This record gives sequence, structure tokens and C-alpha cells, in this order.
Amino acid sequence: MAEAAEEKEPARLSELLESGWRLLEEVESGVEASSGVAEVQRRVQRGLDLLERAASAVAELELFSRNEELEEIASADLRFMLVPALLASLILRQGVPSRRLEHLRRARGLFHDFLRLCRDYALARFELPPEAVEGGGSGQEHGGEAAPAPSNGQASLMAMATARRAKIERYKQKKDCENQLASLKPFIDSGQAEEEQIREFYLLQIKKWITISLDEIESIDQEIAILNRRDASQGPSTRPSQPPRPPMRPFILTRDAAQAKVFGVGYPSIATMTVDEWYDQHQKHGVLPEQGISQKPPAGPEDQQKELENATEEEQQAAALKAREWDDWKDVNPRGYGNRQNMG
Repeated sequence: MAEAAEEKEPARLSELLESGWRLLEEVESGVEASSGVAEVQRRVQRGLDLLERAASAVAELELFSRNEELEEIASADLRFMLVPALLASLILRQGVPSRRLEHLRRARGLFHDFLRLCRDYALARFELPPEAVEGGGSGQEHGGEAAPAPSNGQASLMAMATARRAKIERYKQKKDCENQLASLKPFIDSGQAEEEQIREFYLLQIKKWITISLDEIESIDQEIAILNRRDASQGPSTRPSQPPRPPMRPFILTRDAAQAKVFGVGYPSIATMTVDEWYDQHQKHGVLPEQGISQKPPAGPEDQQKELENATEEEQQAAALKAREWDDWKDVNPRGYGNRQNMG
């Protein structure tokens, strides 16, 4: 019975991995995008459930250990090293904007765990990104543009050039792995592959996902930095709140104090005030806009004469022409002409 249970457990783990991996490929390919966002998210959640169960099974079976060499791992078990990276990739595809920061941090941790496992088994030569710090991405992102710029401009340019070369090199390695995987996949799918081919196939898959994980961690660090800056800019305002202005009582606006007395007799329940009183009251409460109100007194005859003397010859001629036209118009249209509304 114990032997039968041990034979059944790897098969169940294999099904969990293959099913979750297939769902990830379907989501990445975009074939199911025509089915709608809800259907895509349903596949994402289903894949997450399968791969999380696979991760728990891998941890329970203790398939990998830092005390063993890569040659000690069975060829069929190599694929289970991919579980953290596949799970992290699906986590990033969850469509919940309010929990985006949480998903980014969890995915980064899983990608980091996968890379650390690959480094322990010396599967590839790469620089392991640092651990994420609390409240954001890593303190010094791997090849990251979000990392703090060095004080020396020349050193900053060199760092950017090094990061760019590393990214180009990872891209070439990924394409090379994909080409070799394409030639081996028919043998794997047909079930006629030899053990050496199976081992080479999964080693190539691991190397491919090493390049993907490094790129994803770099993108995650940059996105976390952006989200943290956005949250900081949307924090509570430090400007002191102004007390509400007291409501203004209704009143009748009059020209002078004499009219105020007259209206006050007819309307004893409504306050009256002159224009000057209204202006003073609004100025006291700070509700009178000062912008746009010219503080310069109107120009008198002397000021107009000075402006005319300082004007150019063309401006003086234009002013004289305008004055003659105005005199001609007044001769044709005497005062009160056309205002016949009040005539009997």
C-alpha cells in the first residue's frame, strides 16, 4: 500500500504542474482574450490553485536540497523546479488593481526563490538580485533604472550601459533556448524521447525561465517604485483647512442712507445697507475679490494731455480722426434723439 501511494503521488504532482503550466500558456498566448476578461481571470485563478497545490506538494516531498548536486536529481523531477516561477507569472496576471502592490511583492519573492534554487544547483551564471526591502522594491535593483543614481555621472552611464548589455545577452539566451526547445518538443509530446532528451528539455526550460525571472524582477522593482511614489503623492494634504465663512443675511441694497431709511420702513424684517456698507462688509469677510480690480484712478484731462504729447505722430492723427468722427455723430444724433418711450 505504501509503495502504491508513493507511485500515485508523483503522478498527481505531475498533473498539477502540467495543467497549471498549460493554463499559463493559454493566458500568455492571448487566444482566450476573445472570451472576455472574466474568462481569462477564471483561467488565471484555476491555474493559481493548481500551481499552489503543486508548490505545497514539492515542499512536502522535499524534492530539492542544497546538499545535493544537480546530477542527483532525476530527469523527470527537474521540471518541478519551475513551479515558483510559473506561479509568480500567473500572480502577475491577476486583474485586481487594488491589490497590485501585494501581487507584485509576492511574485517577486517567488521569482527570487526560483533563482536562488537555480544558483544553488549552478544551473547558470547570473547575478542574484537582492532581497526586497520593506516599503518598496529592492534597495538596489538588478540592472534597474529605478535604482538611485550614482553621484558620478560617468559611473551612472557605465551602469546603464552594463544593464543594457546584460538585458541584450539575456534576450539572446532566451531565444537560443526557445529554438532548442522547439526541436525537442515533438519528441517529448510523442512520448518517444530518451532520458537524455528529457533531461536536456527541462534544463533548457529552466534556463529560459532564469532569463524571464531576471527581467520580471527588474520590471517589478520599477513598478513598485512607481506605485510607492503615486501613493506618497496621494497622501493626506498638509494644508490647514479654512473655517467656513458665516452665511450672509438677506438685505436690500440701496444707493445711500436716505433710501435705506425709506426701504426700512416698508420692509422692517429685511436689513438695508448702502453700497459702501455692502462693500465694507464683504471686504471684512474676505469674500470680495481684489484680483482684476484696477487700483489706478481714472485718467483726468491733464493725464490725457500728457499721454497725447508722448504719443507718436500716427497715434496723434488717429486720435484726432476719432474725435472728429465723434463730433460728427453727435451733430447727426442730438441728445435724447430716438428715446421716445416716455412721450405721450
